[in-house]
Amino acid sequence: MRFRTQRNHMIDFLFPVALFFMFAVSALTVILLATNIYRSTTEHSSLNYTAGTSMSYISEKIHQGDEDGNVSIGMFDGNDALVIEQEYNEETYFTYIYTDQGNLKEIFIKDGVEADAAAGKTILPVRSFTMSQTGKQAFSFTCVDEDGQEASCVVSIHSTSR
Repeated sequence: MRFRTQRNHMIDFLFPVALFFMFAVSALTVILLATNIYRSTTEHSSLNYTAGTSMSYISEKIHQGDEDGNVSIGMFDGNDALVIEQEYNEETYFTYIYTDQGNLKEIFIKDGVEADAAAGKTILPVRSFTMSQTGKQAFSFTCVDEDGQEASCVVSIHSTSR
């Protein structure tokens, strides 16, 4: 009786190693691509956060205070400001939204109370913030955040002036 001995060829060893190597390279490539996509998505999201958030905030504040022509553009402590007038317990209060020392700020004060721009609460750091009244019932806002990203919006009010 003759036993057959199996001869090992080099290909029997190289094929599984090559297959494993191809799998490892493919997996590493997919991981690197996913990492780059995730990084660019988070960077893009954070860039849009500041400027876009300021526009959403301003728009929402205007819509909350849009009553009897109570929304206007005026001055607060030498700064251009969005002015929202409100009545609480038969007393008049003002919300001023303005920029001071590179920050978008907000302050809520009673009519006749003296306050300076530094007393406001910081909403977001910004490079510039401009506002203008574009029509009888529309306001235009432009914000440039610290990274140079610009966002603009036009907000329409629905109430009429007193």
